[in-house]
Amino acid sequence: MRWAPSLISGVAAAIVLLLAGCGGGGSGGFPAAPEQTAPPPTTTPTPDPVPVPEPVPAASFQLGGAVDHPARLDVAALSARPAVPQSVAYSSGSGAQTRSYVGADLWSLLVDAGLQADRARKNDLLSRYVLATGADGYKVVFALGELNPDFGRKGSTVAYADTGAGTAAPLSAADGPFRVTAPGDVKGGRYVSNLVRLDVAASAATAVGSGGGTSSGFAVSGAVAGAPVRFDLAALQALAPTTQVVGTDTYVGVSLWTLLNNTLGLSVPPGSKNASLAMYAVATGSDGYRATVSLGEIDPGFGNKPALVAYELNGAPLGARGVARLVVPGDLKASRSVSNLVAIEVFAAPSAP
Repeated sequence: MRWAPSLISGVAAAIVLLLAGCGGGGSGGFPAAPEQTAPPPTTTPTPDPVPVPEPVPAASFQLGGAVDHPARLDVAALSARPAVPQSVAYSSGSGAQTRSYVGADLWSLLVDAGLQADRARKNDLLSRYVLATGADGYKVVFALGELNPDFGRKGSTVAYADTGAGTAAPLSAADGPFRVTAPGDVKGGRYVSNLVRLDVAASAATAVGSGGGTSSGFAVSGAVAGAPVRFDLAALQALAPTTQVVGTDTYVGVSLWTLLNNTLGLSVPPGSKNASLAMYAVATGSDGYRATVSLGEIDPGFGNKPALVAYELNGAPLGARGVARLVVPGDLKASRSVSNLVAIEVFAAPSAP
């Protein structure tokens, strides 16, 4: 069979076109295999570092104010001091209470912190006070003269352990880890639980003496109703008298608490529990001598110290001691008794800064 030349040429052309459509220009006439891209390597995410908790600081309280060596004290610091065991009894809203504590002597803590004083004033420490503050803001004033073992001999401690069960244990959460005690008080209002601050301060007194000599009367000013109010001998004798025996001496006068709270009326800061316990009175003599008593110290419901404004001694006027003399029975030394009284100023202690 003979193929026509024109047919052979057409078949050849068709083959060429077929090969061209299949080849993609490759030498073998077939398309190149697509390149395979390797998947990215799988990485495990690095976990965030576990935060290291900061150490919890030991419970402590601040001792500061008018001292040379302010400090933050914890149980270890108190335990390093001489341990003072103390059993106390007082009444509270839930009935009679008895407690047994171990603590550090409060007066010694203050002395070792370096109590500051005005050297130009005789016995200036007796005009100063310490303010104890609890975690809830509860405040109580103690006069330094009340705590000083040469004068008031209060015996307060900063308790850090309870021994009521026979062995020493930390104070309960309601009381501790630190509690200021007020041994001898009738009620427990001056026991400052959850103590966070002790601040020593100078009094806010501004009264000055009259250059010395025999006084003819005194003024009561500050946080009392109607202040200032002046008292002379006749005004004092018109009030209900009280008698106190101090050593071999018998004084007649007016109860200081009755004079301030009942006769005049205290101006107590509103909104604070037992607010009068954060108040104090400063007596000033004609020579400028000053002494402080806390109101909690002389309140019959708490410290019950029978301080009086005396106008008679052993059946006679005071003579050279003036019309009136502040007398503080129970003190070992009589330096908080102020003769030739010219002023009594009453203050509410401000909160610590």
